[in-house]
Amino acid sequence: MIHSTAVISPEAKLGANVHVGPFCVIGAGVELGDGCVLHSHVVIGGPCKIGKENEFFPFAAVGGKTQDLKYIGEPTYLEIGNRNVFRENCTIHRGTVAAIPTRIGSDNLFLCYSHVAHDCQLGNHIILSNNGTLGGHVEVGDHAIVSGLAAIHQFCRIGCHSIIGGCAKIVQDVPPYMIVDGNPGATRGLNLVGLQRRGFDEGDIKALKQAYKKLFLKKDGNLATGLSSLKADKPANHEPVKHLIGFIETSKRGVSR
Repeated sequence: MIHSTAVISPEAKLGANVHVGPFCVIGAGVELGDGCVLHSHVVIGGPCKIGKENEFFPFAAVGGKTQDLKYIGEPTYLEIGNRNVFRENCTIHRGTVAAIPTRIGSDNLFLCYSHVAHDCQLGNHIILSNNGTLGGHVEVGDHAIVSGLAAIHQFCRIGCHSIIGGCAKIVQDVPPYMIVDGNPGATRGLNLVGLQRRGFDEGDIKALKQAYKKLFLKKDGNLATGLSSLKADKPANHEPVKHLIGFIETSKRGVSR
């Protein structure tokens, strides 16, 4: 299962049924879970802990040193869950300090040339499309989609079940359940198709529509006033709306409106 041209550090740990193709390089401190597949020319650096059944396509570079200029040379880490797919030429970097690894959950798809910078925290079932770029310290919630060529500024948060349009410039938090597009990014509507595909209850969807109207439909409206009105209304009893309100209230960069 290991090609003769692969270079594997004696300090790396490989699980059962791992396939390592031609010209792959696996560095010291790398732990690969059972059933992982490296097709060819993949480079994985450590320290890095990778779960089961992850698939790496040619020229993916995973576990590289942070690009943060504050890095002072101590061991830093990357943690990856299970069943992720890393397509050609995508790059994933380790954290900047030992206490905060870059973390990636499970069942995510990273398309060609996508980039996850140092200290990012990603959930599950995320799609990072071709050339999508996450700056350092970005947080991405479950089931979010980042379309091609979109760029996410450092320290932004991408809410769960949101979708970011192609070529978008994101400099503030993307609210959960919403569509954000443009330069700079603005909230364009509710991610209705995505919510329906993921089996959201019709009552929750209706409540989210009402929340969108109160918070985002009038761009010149006061967000704090909209939040107060929403919290006093029936939609606030629905869990997705509660999550949306909490996300906005804990935002440090402000939200894309």
